[in-house]
Amino acid sequence: MHKVITKCPVCTKEMKIMKLKCNHCNTIIENEFSISKFDRLSKEQLNFVEVFLACRGNIKDVEKQLGISYPTVRGKLDEINHELGLAIKKDTRKEKEKIMDMLENKEISSEEAINLLKKL
Repeated sequence: MHKVITKCPVCTKEMKIMKLKCNHCNTIIENEFSISKFDRLSKEQLNFVEVFLACRGNIKDVEKQLGISYPTVRGKLDEINHELGLAIKKDTRKEKEKIMDMLENKEISSEEAINLLKKL
């Protein structure tokens, strides 16, 4: 089964679901149906959300489960929040300082630091 396409491949505007069909009795319902915010997430993002929820929001557990670093977990959370329209504007100074401290302490690579700084 395929995931619902939420953006038009031609103009990238949001698409609408107009028809539903029961595979058992062939009942067809036509109308304009809404798409959930979560339908906009990629399979990878949905998998991350499932792991995050299964870990009850514990970032250390998410790191272990997915085998990724703390900055990567934070980056994925920020990306998903942005996609869901939940992104909060923040003072990036503290975030930049944290990234630089992690780099200085060799907790992350310079490439990871660059990617995190670009996301701010």
